Order: sequence, then C-alpha cells, then structure tokens
Amino acid sequence: MVYTLASVEEEKLSEIRTLEREIGAPLIAMSELAVQPARLDRDKLARIEALEKKLGVVLVAVDAA
Repeated sequence: MVYTLASVEEEKLSEIRTLEREIGAPLIAMSELAVQPARLDRDKLARIEALEKKLGVVLVAVDAA
C-alpha cells in the first residue's frame, strides 16, 4: 500500500487537533493511493536507493499500467 498526505476539511482537522492535544502527540492524516508497486530488478532498486540517500527522501516505484 502507498499513502500520501490527506486533504482534510476544517471540521475534520479540528477533530484531529483535539485528539492531538488529548494524546500529546502530533498526528499525520494520510490517504491510500490506488497504485501497485512496480516489479524491478536489483540494479534498478539499487539506483532508486542511491538516489533516496542522495536526496534524503523515500521514493516508491509504481506500476505505470
């Protein structure tokens, strides 16, 4: 499964903020994306991992179909 930051309406955001105060920890709202991971060989995975390290991000290859 792949997730992205969710777009949250003001009313829902208010509920999230209330819960954050109650539990004493920030929450991140995320939504599932309807994609499948790409099947890649080791060389391609290594290239992705190298770029992730260089850029300081997480990259996810997905099936283009």
